[in-house]
Formats: sequence, C-alpha cells, structure tokens
Amino acid sequence: MNPSPVLARCALLTALAGAHCIAHAQSGATLYGIVDVAVERLTNVNSAGASLVREPSLTGSLPSRLGLRVREDLGGGLFALAQLEMGLAPDTGGLNFGGRSWGRGSFVGLGTPYGTITAGRLPLMTTQAIHSAMGPSLYSLGSLDAYIPAAFSDNAIGYLGSFGPMTFGATYSFGRDTVAGVGPTATNCPGETGGQACRQWTAMVKYTRQDFSAAISHDVMNGGPNATLGLNDSRFRDRRTLVSASMQVSALRVFAGVLHRSRSTAVEMRTNIYYLGASYPFAPRWTLDTEVYRYGVQNSSDRANMVALRVSHAFSPRTTAYLSAGYVRNSASAAVSVSAASTVGAGMNQMGIAAGLRHSF
Repeated sequence: MNPSPVLARCALLTALAGAHCIAHAQSGATLYGIVDVAVERLTNVNSAGASLVREPSLTGSLPSRLGLRVREDLGGGLFALAQLEMGLAPDTGGLNFGGRSWGRGSFVGLGTPYGTITAGRLPLMTTQAIHSAMGPSLYSLGSLDAYIPAAFSDNAIGYLGSFGPMTFGATYSFGRDTVAGVGPTATNCPGETGGQACRQWTAMVKYTRQDFSAAISHDVMNGGPNATLGLNDSRFRDRRTLVSASMQVSALRVFAGVLHRSRSTAVEMRTNIYYLGASYPFAPRWTLDTEVYRYGVQNSSDRANMVALRVSHAFSPRTTAYLSAGYVRNSASAAVSVSAASTVGAGMNQMGIAAGLRHSF
C-alpha cells in the first residue's frame, strides 16, 4: 500500500529538519515552502568604497522558508491549528532568525466564529499592517528598518479576527527574544522574570475591500537588563506606529505608507520613513514593481533617500525569475544600506543589482 500524501510529507520534513512528525490524514497537515536565491552586487560597502558580490542569506524577492501547517475541524464553527515555520538561508543551508529551528513561527491555536487565538512564537501585527509594492525583498522597507523583517515575538499570545471588511489583531509577549546576539533577530531579552522587562505588545486595525485596503498598527518593545541594541534597561522602550494603504486603479496597484519610530533609551531618538510605490503587470506573466523611500532622523541632518525597482517573470504559478535594482543616497553621517543585512560607508551612496529565481511549493 502506498503511503498517504500527509505521511509522505511528514517523512520528508523529518529528513530535512530532523524533526519528529506524527500525521493523521483527517488533520489536514500541509508541508509548504519557498526557496529564493539571488546573486547580488553592491557598491560602497565600506568607507574605502569597496564593492561586494554575494548570495544574500536573508531574502531575494521573498524570504526562503519551510513550514508545516495543520488544521482540524472541531465542529460547531471551531477548528484547531498549529504551525511550524523555519527561516532558511539557502546560500549556506543554515537557519535565519538567530539560528532558531522555527524562527518564522511556532504556535498552536483555536479558531472560532469570533476570531483565532494563538500561542507560541508569533508574527507581529506590524507586518500584518504593511502595504508595499516591494514586500520583504532585498531592496525594501526592511533596508531602512531592519526590525521589520524580524517582527516576531517569543512567548506570545495573539488574536486575529475579521468581521466583514474589518480585521482586528493583537499580540502580547511575556519575553520577546530568548536568543542572545546583536542583530534584530537575536537581542537577548528573554523576560518572564517578573515585572515589565522584555515584554512586547502589538495591535492592528485593517480595512480591506477589493480595490482598497488600509491599516494602522502600533508596536511597543520593552528593554531588559542584558538586551542589545540599546534597550538594556526595563524602563527603556522602542515604539513603532505604521500607517499604510493600497489602491487598485485599473491594472495598477498603488501603495503608500509612513513608519514612525520613537526609541526612549539613554538617548531619545525619533525617525520617520515615508514611502510610495506601485505594481503593474505590463504583459502576460511580467510584473514591474517600484517604490521610493525617504528616511529621516528628527533633529538631525542624517537623511536617506532610496529607490527600488524589480521586474519579474512568472514561468508558472510557482516559479518566478526576477531582476532587482536599488539605489540609496545618504546625507551627513547616515549609513543606510540599500540591501537587507549589508553595510555602506557613512554618508556614502550605494547601488545594488540582483538577479534571482524563486520556487514555492
């Protein structure tokens, strides 16, 4: 007798991830993933003006991932769900998100007619509120704020519910980051020790219809005694408010947004990112995406203006090739890199070009 597709997927997951998997056909288990690899060239990666050619680990047009999703109908309008999703670095075969096995989410939940409640490591409402032509690509909003691609919390509970065109969501973390490190995906703030250290909450309201969508989110991170990125005190806060929208005009989709950040540490800092973008399918299977960004630090001459462009060709619904380009112009001592998880000399401009291939399953 041939094994069921669910059991076959579990066997593959076990082989790939070293995980144990018990599957029941009636549970609706699904194995899914994205593999996206690009080759990129960047200018001015340091103050000496050196260039760099690389295969980025974090993303190309979309972050690579492997996941397992389970849903079970419980009757009476209820359902159970569970999801495990790992972030992959396809250039090396390693794991992103600070080396977590399931860095892109590991949670269980209960769905009801009034919304879904989840618990575990959760994606935050900040990402749910983003409307963007470039999405989580190499040259995007994440280049100006590295927190955006890393917007997940450990030890969290969450709610997400839709009522007609309105969607409401919130998360609360008792300890937002259990992994030690120095980047946005590993900040050494495990919390769960009493008090407000390392706690985090996010909330979102979204309105959606076919030709228009708009959302607002608010995100508050508390510091902790040993946390990195300047948040090494439980009294410190890092807050982000995002407002974004998109509108369909014939075949053209237009996007706009503003991200305000207020970081209260030993030094107060406020920044704003404004962006405007568009996506246009200009021929069968061909799409042009573009976006412009402006980044500024209040009460400072540090500024950055960035433009991103991508042309994509879909060979099939699952396989897409793309060519991307980005350019950032820094002023004063600003050091915003055009590319995710890269560097640029302070006050220097940078050009990036990348070609890649993405396959989803």
